[in-house]
Amino acid sequence: MDRAVALAHVERIIETVDTEEMPVPVRELWVYGDVALGLDPIDRLDVYLTKDMLMRGDRSQAEAFEAEYGVKGVGSSVRASWAETHPEFLHTNDNGYAAPEKCLAAHLLDEVDGEIHLEVCNASFDDNVTQRLKGAVARDAYEEILDPRGVQLWVDGRRDEEALARVREGELPFPTLPAALEMLGLDADEAETASDAMSQYRAAQTGTSVRGDVV
Repeated sequence: MDRAVALAHVERIIETVDTEEMPVPVRELWVYGDVALGLDPIDRLDVYLTKDMLMRGDRSQAEAFEAEYGVKGVGSSVRASWAETHPEFLHTNDNGYAAPEKCLAAHLLDEVDGEIHLEVCNASFDDNVTQRLKGAVARDAYEEILDPRGVQLWVDGRRDEEALARVREGELPFPTLPAALEMLGLDADEAETASDAMSQYRAAQTGTSVRGDVV
């Protein structure tokens, strides 16, 4: 993907989060990996969202949506007002409950064609990087590590124009992936092994993808 195209996608996603109702409240938006590093072209556009969880639901709304659309959890896992406006973006997990990460991907990546991955979690990017690293190392599942080289572009309704401009110009200095993993506590050999596993896994991904995570 040409860098200019990837950045146009990023700005569109920011604008959508900033101006439209989302299925769940979104608190932070980051980009990481190729686009943050200033590569051109990029293999894949990686976007990270920090979301809040809905704290209470309306049982009558949930029952009405389940009866009409066969989707459980509307009003508790995703906003009922959003679902009423965007029923075409309602997506579920394997248990038939509305899946916030899939609903966000459907809304934000609608009509977007390209190699794009959306990562959705209730924790901030920095916190999730640490937690994912610990879990992946414990399971020898290095491909699950989240690339720590990220840039926050939007938080709590405020767009960081300076950060966006620096991403646009490719001015942000980042270490290599093995070096970044060493900074997080891996020794040199393990960092190289993890970096290779992450790169191989990423190269095997195609099209748009989404992952939901809870920390």
